[in-house]
Amino acid sequence: MTRQLPRFLKIKMRSKAIKSGVERAPHRALLGSLQVRRDDIGRPFIAVVNSWNEIVPGHIHLKKLAQAVKEGVRAAGGLPFEFETIAVCDGLAMGHKGMKYSLASRELIADSVEVMVEAHCFDGMVLISSCDKIVPGHLMAAARLNIPSIVVTGGPMMPGRLHGRAIDVMTVFEAVGELRKRRISRKELDELEQCACPGPGSCAGLFTANTMACLTEALGMSLPGCAATHAKDPKKIQIARESGRKILSLLRNRVTPSRIMTEDAFQNAIVVDMALGGSTNTVLHLPAIARELGAKISLDIFDSISREVPHIADIRPGGSFFMKDFRNAGGVPSLLKRLEPMLRLNVLTVTERKLGDLIKGYRMPDENVIRPLSNPLYAEGGIAILKGNLAPEGAVVKYSSVPAIMHEFTGPAVVFDSEEEAVKEIGKGRISEGDVIVIRYEGPIGGPGMREMLVPTSLIVGMRLADKVALLTDGRFSGATRGPCIGHVAPEAAVKGPIAALRRGDTVEIDIPSRRLSVRLSKRVIQQRLRTWRPRKREAKGVLGRILTRSHQTGSDNIYPCD
Repeated sequence: MTRQLPRFLKIKMRSKAIKSGVERAPHRALLGSLQVRRDDIGRPFIAVVNSWNEIVPGHIHLKKLAQAVKEGVRAAGGLPFEFETIAVCDGLAMGHKGMKYSLASRELIADSVEVMVEAHCFDGMVLISSCDKIVPGHLMAAARLNIPSIVVTGGPMMPGRLHGRAIDVMTVFEAVGELRKRRISRKELDELEQCACPGPGSCAGLFTANTMACLTEALGMSLPGCAATHAKDPKKIQIARESGRKILSLLRNRVTPSRIMTEDAFQNAIVVDMALGGSTNTVLHLPAIARELGAKISLDIFDSISREVPHIADIRPGGSFFMKDFRNAGGVPSLLKRLEPMLRLNVLTVTERKLGDLIKGYRMPDENVIRPLSNPLYAEGGIAILKGNLAPEGAVVKYSSVPAIMHEFTGPAVVFDSEEEAVKEIGKGRISEGDVIVIRYEGPIGGPGMREMLVPTSLIVGMRLADKVALLTDGRFSGATRGPCIGHVAPEAAVKGPIAALRRGDTVEIDIPSRRLSVRLSKRVIQQRLRTWRPRKREAKGVLGRILTRSHQTGSDNIYPCD
């Protein structure tokens, strides 16, 4: 017999399917082998979904957070069981074949959480995640499973310091371009390399990982202050422990992700995204999370909100400050306070309080890091969606990181059919001022895998060409990318999109304020060129092979949809 639960925990539990009744004696025997005491079997089973590993800097410290979560779960009356999901470090995977696997890992992560939770009938879960594809993968799983869930993001890395200057991994990527131009020495590059990443955490600027952590908090799926609390900050342990306690309250009161991640909550997240000037990868991740809930977020929603919400957070890569400065300015809570007039306040959060009630207790931020709405960095938000005869279905640019002189730009196309080709020619100095660099066949199918391309964009910045050339691709960019870099061009070249018709010397026109991306070719000429187009041979096995198989089965290039 199992002992009676305290009255406050008499709740409907999924885990009864594997532990209650005579028929489940074998199951209880197996649980006993895990040293689960008989009088604890009646407690709610809480999955502690950890993405700890020893290769990703943003995850190396997560075992400590998991331990704190489990302490909180036990203290509140639950029984925690920890399991781990995979994680790819985009920084380590950048610039080679490994990056083909990064975006694909998001679906694997969500699937693995689903398998573990459904197979073992967990009642609720605390998801401990960090870095680019893991946070959205965990949120997708939370939305799909729709059991009480709370997210603990691992926290940013502190910036490094060299000769009194704050630096991060983006500094090193861009320094490679400076070395190519002989603006720094190999010794100086070595010094940067040794100082840029001083400890655990997701990279120190507002790149994809920290953008998604901020949006998780804005969605209401993590406790206030979680996103900007650094990996090494003792407060992060407190947040983890409190999250473990909180999951039992969410379970008791039947607060599920579908009650929190509503249409209004997604609207708020996009408002925050635009105000932050966050990573362009959010146009892939937020729609994917919403889709798990049966909702749809289109590119047009991002663009319409961007036209209304000013960019007010001065954080790298587009700004001057690091995540530590954002934390000191109050983090997401203070940003929400600033954005209060633009938010939908009647949304529920994992605190079990409405956002409007929470905001009353938040403080106004430091005006240097988080500007007043009346004095923004830019009048419009951080992301713009461009369309035209080169991108009939849309393309994405981080408006906030493009120099004003490049908001409108016209130049001849210099066309490459892979990232490697482009990096080789850029590195050799074979790009001229005024060029529009085109990298195609790097989309979801063309890659396959839709690689991020921080290496060519960093070379461009390091070689001081960011206000002299533009870059256009059907692939995507790292959250650390800055400058006139337009990605996600759709349809992609691999499915006969207009970008496949481009030839060297064609005149490309970019007009970000007017949201236009076009080539000076008639529709007839584009169609004539595409009639002679032949698909490139793509061979892949394993995970990448399944991407291609899926595309052939569905007849769609919308493998990682942003619309």
